[in-house]
Amino acid sequence: MNSIVAYIPFLPLIGFVINGLFGKQMSKSMVGIIGSGTLLVSFILSVLCFNQVAASGPIEYTLYNFFSVDTLSIDFGFLVDQLSVWMMLIVTGVGFLIHVYSIGYMHDDEGFYKFFAYLNLFIFSMLLLVMGNNFLMLFFGWEGVGLCSYLLIGFWYSNREFGKAARKAFIMNRVGDLGLLLGIFLIFKIFGSLNYTAVFGALSTVRVEPAVITTICILLFIGAMGKSAQIPLYTWLPDAMAGPTPVSALIHAATMVTAGVYLIARCNPVYSLSPDAMEFVALIGLVTSIFAAIIGLRQNDIKKVLAYSTVSQLGLMFLALGMGAYATAIFHVTTHAFFKALLFLAAGSVIHGMGGEQDIRKMGGLRKAMPVTFWVFLIGTFAISGFPFLSGFFSKDEIFAFTYAHAGWLWWGLGVIGGLLTAIYMSRLLFVTFFGSFRGTTEQEHHLHESPAVMTVPLIILAVLSVVGGLLNTPHFLHLGNEQWLANWFSQIIPISEIHLDAATEWQLMSITTLLALAIIIGAYFIYQKKSNLPLADESVKGITKLIANKFYVDELYDWLFVKPLAWLSKIFYYFVDIQGIDGIVNAIGSGIRRLGAGFRKWQNGNVEYYLLSMVAGIVIVLLTIIFR
Repeated sequence: MNSIVAYIPFLPLIGFVINGLFGKQMSKSMVGIIGSGTLLVSFILSVLCFNQVAASGPIEYTLYNFFSVDTLSIDFGFLVDQLSVWMMLIVTGVGFLIHVYSIGYMHDDEGFYKFFAYLNLFIFSMLLLVMGNNFLMLFFGWEGVGLCSYLLIGFWYSNREFGKAARKAFIMNRVGDLGLLLGIFLIFKIFGSLNYTAVFGALSTVRVEPAVITTICILLFIGAMGKSAQIPLYTWLPDAMAGPTPVSALIHAATMVTAGVYLIARCNPVYSLSPDAMEFVALIGLVTSIFAAIIGLRQNDIKKVLAYSTVSQLGLMFLALGMGAYATAIFHVTTHAFFKALLFLAAGSVIHGMGGEQDIRKMGGLRKAMPVTFWVFLIGTFAISGFPFLSGFFSKDEIFAFTYAHAGWLWWGLGVIGGLLTAIYMSRLLFVTFFGSFRGTTEQEHHLHESPAVMTVPLIILAVLSVVGGLLNTPHFLHLGNEQWLANWFSQIIPISEIHLDAATEWQLMSITTLLALAIIIGAYFIYQKKSNLPLADESVKGITKLIANKFYVDELYDWLFVKPLAWLSKIFYYFVDIQGIDGIVNAIGSGIRRLGAGFRKWQNGNVEYYLLSMVAGIVIVLLTIIFR
């Protein structure tokens, strides 16, 4: 049974090889079947692994010894425990739905086979990341998803701006990856191993200074900040919208951006020893959540709104991690995978129906022409906004409850502000896009149509999951019979964190956030039904609204601080080091040899007189040498 573990990541890799090498000669239907089918089998095998872990505990399987150098021995092995198998289900399950959706969305694209090859390689890398039994395996997967994100974000490479977005994502992630790599080096230096079991087991026997533990935690978190788009390494993620919409769903929902959350949850024994590091994680998460949500209020690109929403929701996950609520963070990862994948794919359905248009100011009234897309988008919006008893309602409430219990009113209030801002910009997005009258061109209006079944069926499945997903971890005081199921599932590797609040206080906190969210949704409906309250044209935006619409000019600040100085330095090095230095030396050597050859050439010109003169000169030199010797 253990041997099936290896098939789970390698099946998508096989799909990548087949589609990458032979996809151009195959039909699009066959490419889609191979790309999606390999992932479906991986999902089924993940379900079997889930059942085995539930019955008999974690599965450890070593494929081979990767290398051994002195005391460092690294296995190419897998650890399938409660945390990794749960992430495997999310990656393969939601990933499969995105693959199926892509068959319809990308059907007319000439790079269809390459797209599915890249998707399969991405899933392989992500599975390697979550299934590996040591930090080096995690790092291989970590770098793999970074490479694949570059390929997918810049998939339409003929557009220069899309290429820039791909490079931006790749470079900013490398900044974070350096922190992760340094953290891994420090772990090996201290513990002499990179294996999870050995490192976490040694925490109780190896004496380590608190400052060193904090340093390790901060370095690992820097890697998480890059992958999971936290301040200051967040600006790549909104620009990643340059990729096709299924890519946005795959990166922003269930896979790449949650890698940082998985990393810290996996390393919870280390983080639990450093209160300072955990407070830092919580602070960054809280600030990111509010900051990104404010920017999302004034975005008019349907995918950009969802992108900043992702950054904000990731901030809430790190807030939970910083409060020690590791299982709660993974709970929100799960519900977020459902409703955010749903929202992105529904946005793709809107874009597909609008003929490529993404500006919500040119939409309106789409609920009549696209009823299925409207209803699933409505469910996704309500779920992320915390509408009662939908998935986001439970996971966000649990984060806020932990925040209140562990940090008090101030942190709780700031976290709730981030959550309420989500309800504002998502309600605005919903009502401006689907309600009112159509504001696009006549051609766009004639083009409006509902997406085909290959796109709408995955949307319906994700909508159902967005409704019932919150039942995985309902709070005790609701008495629904499955209280804290997910937290109990993780309990062997993630200690259950007690909230220490009485039922009355939890009811009070939940009621406040729920009533405020409902009031915002109702208020947004009445506000954005009026044409005078629709988003303004770019040139009409002024003051603080313009500041928010331009994302607080953070990209421009980074451009001024880092991009332009580096570009200036590169031009200087190019001229003085490359052209004048390296090229100058190479050219000088070549020119000198050429001149030397021209001088010696005169001695071999075919003239007998020169040869006789040379012989006489040689004899004279030999005689003089003998005499003076």
